[in-house]
Amino acid sequence: MPYFSGPEMLIRIPALLIAITFHEYAHARVSYALGDPTPKWTGRLTLNPLSHLDPIGLLMLWIFKFGWAKPVMVDPGYYRNRKTGMILTSMAGPLTNLLLALITLALLKLDIFSGLSASFIEMLFFYNLILAVFNLIPLPPLDGSKILSGFLPGSLSDTFAQLETYGPLILIFLVYFNIIDIILDPLILVVLNILDSITSLLIF
Repeated sequence: MPYFSGPEMLIRIPALLIAITFHEYAHARVSYALGDPTPKWTGRLTLNPLSHLDPIGLLMLWIFKFGWAKPVMVDPGYYRNRKTGMILTSMAGPLTNLLLALITLALLKLDIFSGLSASFIEMLFFYNLILAVFNLIPLPPLDGSKILSGFLPGSLSDTFAQLETYGPLILIFLVYFNIIDIILDPLILVVLNILDSITSLLIF
């Protein structure tokens, strides 16, 4: 169900833009660093949100908390090691979101913001945390599926790749029937506790 809460809807957009943009830029930057010129050719080596957004996906994220960005096109053929390259490129997005979640959680603990500024930092933390954990689920087309495929031996990797046809449908099914929350909630709690422990060590 969609949810609305006044001013929160306004700060949700910039928070979403930052989380999504850094996620996709990280994919592009790592793939380019590994020798793949495709992200540069397609204009994805930028922090300009307009280069990474899918309008419908953003609207869905804004209203329903489920959506998507424009996928970064990469060509693993340029990597020295195809599997390792895909693992690193796929991990870049979620790890960047985790880093941003860590930074924003530390800022919240410093308690230097108030009002809408504090709400914006909270929203930015929330979206980075959710994007990181959600994208690590090993289901196509999410990043976690590419990471898992990279660790599987050849035959199993080929078999797993066949899920790409049905992955989006399975994902929609899980979201529609709220099954995704059963999967995500405990994972988010684990990651949240880890980030909380790290920030507590860094700040205090």
